Amino acid sequence: MTPLHPSLSESASRPSADELLAGLWQRLVSMQAAQRVRLPDYAQRMDDLARLRVALRDRLDAFADAAHADFGQRSRHETLLADGMTVLSEIDHTRAHLREWMRPERVPTSAMHWPGRNEVRKLPLGVVGVLSPWNYPVNLALIPLVGAIGAGNHVLLKPSEHVPRTAALLKDLIASVFPSERADVVLGDASVAQAFASLPFDHLFFTGSTDVGRKVMAAAAANLVPVTLELGGKSPAFVSRNCDLEEAARRIAQGKCFNGGQTCIAADYLLVEGDRIEELVAALKRSVAAYFPQGSKAPDLTSMVSVAQFERLRTWLAEAKAAGARLVEIGPGDAARRVLPLTVVIDAPEDTEVMRSELFGPVLPLVRVADAAAAIDYVNARPHPLALYLFERDARRIEEFLARTTVGSAAINDTLVQFAQRGLPFGGVGASGLGQYHGRYSFETFSRRLPIFRQPAAFGTTRFARPPYRRLADWLVRLTVR
Repeated sequence: MTPLHPSLSESASRPSADELLAGLWQRLVSMQAAQRVRLPDYAQRMDDLARLRVALRDRLDAFADAAHADFGQRSRHETLLADGMTVLSEIDHTRAHLREWMRPERVPTSAMHWPGRNEVRKLPLGVVGVLSPWNYPVNLALIPLVGAIGAGNHVLLKPSEHVPRTAALLKDLIASVFPSERADVVLGDASVAQAFASLPFDHLFFTGSTDVGRKVMAAAAANLVPVTLELGGKSPAFVSRNCDLEEAARRIAQGKCFNGGQTCIAADYLLVEGDRIEELVAALKRSVAAYFPQGSKAPDLTSMVSVAQFERLRTWLAEAKAAGARLVEIGPGDAARRVLPLTVVIDAPEDTEVMRSELFGPVLPLVRVADAAAAIDYVNARPHPLALYLFERDARRIEEFLARTTVGSAAINDTLVQFAQRGLPFGGVGASGLGQYHGRYSFETFSRRLPIFRQPAAFGTTRFARPPYRRLADWLVRLTVR
């Protein structure tokens, strides 16, 4: 497996790959041994989650400061809302429903096997590995952890090295709540992530890019480790000719500017029906001006996380412009702080990077489409997206879009907020992901279903179908095969 972040430089003092793997392997073995001694019961899981909630709540300001330092500039409110509130809400939801989720399910018994009875129990998988990204470093590390702990697993977490201060705080947070054999955090660079992905976990949960997801899945396959992949891709938004354009612009701009556009479910491009592009650009300008009245000095602007990410998008924009696209900057920017202005790209050729690759930043291509049918065809001609946004008033056309496209999630007349719904599953399809989580769906992802059939000792239907087979066996066959 190639390094997950090959751009990082090698260090002469770095442990060898074998040494890294051996150290991580020993951590995993100790966690597996601890779970064999005692599975966390309902009371233990509830207590773990309650203490995690208190510890996180008490560190929210510290996490906001750490994220600000890691990004160069990050909106404090965005950290508190997207990284703090979402995790606290997930903990509350899990604790409120955990007893119900853990309860064994009675399922129907085949009539031929009465009076036996069936049940399904939900048991922990074992030790879960979580590889989390840098863009929402608390949310995307702890929401999977909450689900795994709620399901009774032990967890080994590897946060992204691109947000080192936040990762260190995560390690401190987990150590303050859990003994190391129940939950632990591994810090380190790409070589550590590479070794981590190759461990024989009972389940591996990864959030990140599609390209890296392929490498993680390949590494896990060597040990037949089941994986959940929360990836990304190019998520479209359809702007109908009959929508409220001003309100659509407000919600699109809000979603695209949030976290500096570094959101896997942000609208990656707009499919604009009819001749509304100029009108939409003007509405987007008004929205962005209202959101950031202080211009480039606005405290709610978030920087690109690194120089490499900032320069990547600037290179792609230059390529699009050279290929004949029109660029319109509609937001404030500050190159010294890696704040890229929200930039609309009009008429970019399909072979440019802004049209081919996930943008993961405040760049927004606009594509003209004649009607909804053309927009559906455009979406279906590309890999399945993680999210679909429809700004549309016509219920029939909304249903047509939902029925004829394959997407990970959808929101009607809004963006991003489907992620925050605890009652909805979240995940992608194909190139945008594998598996779902959040709320009950996290519990199910991190649980093993054990089917159990109970037969009364004094009676059993199998006594009527034992060799040597005679007329009764023939009758039973005729009863079922007809």
